Amino acid sequence: MRVLGLTKYGPLGASTRVRTLQYLPHLQDAGLDVTVQPLLNDHYLERRYAGKGSPLSFFLRTYITRIAESLQARDYDLVWIENELMPWVPGFVERGLLAGTPYVLDYDDAIFHTYDQHPNRLVRRLMGRKIDRVMRGAALVVAGNEYLAERARAAGAQRVEVVPSVIDLERYGPVAPLPEGPFTIGWIGSPMSQRLLENIREPLAEVVAQPETRLVLVGATPSALQGVPHETWTWSEATEVDQMRQFHVGIMPLADTPWERGKCGYKLIQCMGAGRAVIASPVGVNSSIVKHGVNGFLATRPEEWMEAFARLREDRRRCARFGLAGRLAVDERYCYSVTAPVLIELLQSIVASGRSAPVSGERKAA
Repeated sequence: MRVLGLTKYGPLGASTRVRTLQYLPHLQDAGLDVTVQPLLNDHYLERRYAGKGSPLSFFLRTYITRIAESLQARDYDLVWIENELMPWVPGFVERGLLAGTPYVLDYDDAIFHTYDQHPNRLVRRLMGRKIDRVMRGAALVVAGNEYLAERARAAGAQRVEVVPSVIDLERYGPVAPLPEGPFTIGWIGSPMSQRLLENIREPLAEVVAQPETRLVLVGATPSALQGVPHETWTWSEATEVDQMRQFHVGIMPLADTPWERGKCGYKLIQCMGAGRAVIASPVGVNSSIVKHGVNGFLATRPEEWMEAFARLREDRRRCARFGLAGRLAVDERYCYSVTAPVLIELLQSIVASGRSAPVSGERKAA
């Protein structure tokens, strides 16, 4: 079974690593020969993370290459697409390029809001239903959470399945004891998501002003949270687990917006996989990942964040207990060994059925 994987990024892109690349060995073992072609390479992301743009010629070459890859789709049994073929290209063009080969769409972000929530009325009018149009033509839509799945159903997608974003627990090893030393609040992410830390600037500034307390930002740039004392650590896939083991608590603040409701809680799942307590905004899937008072705390108002920090800072046994409960939740629902067989079965079923008609029913991976 030959599958063409058209991803958004290369290995440096977290969404591509999580939703596609980590599954490749298991897919290969199951007899799925996947050829991955990223739209935007690691060099593009490196420049973007550094605050640099890319020349127009880069995007022209990128789009020409993607069109050529799409036209080769007929040589494959299935096309597996992360988000969309090409941003800002109308849906009818994408469906035309994919005509003749069944395709699967995979979403871990509410990218449809890029268009239907755009401040420009003309963009909303011309592109607001782009993703819905492409969803309707898909043999299968794989959504990272219910918010994304509901959009696919409303768009008239033939088949919708929920497969959460997960980690490979083998990379994480056994849960390490909590570190000695200062109470460490940790955040892990990218320069594109560091803006969310501003939502809890005040409670972070207040808590790090206390003795023996520090804030660590993994993957952020020097411009993050200026004025709030913190340490910035360089992210790498090879070191991220060891970095999270140095946390006492991991955080995931979000604003309650349509875009954030489409998030898949991956930062929480990572920290829980490392056996660490978590504090998160009760937005979207965060509310189902975090069991308040069991594996972490949910907090909305600044005073709720401060109370959560205080309770964990003053009771490291609670930190450890929450961390173990979080690790158990990941082992049961949010790990690669649970979702890989489901994803394999889904991809194989599309080719085996040669589907062209809707299938009733739906099954979730977790």
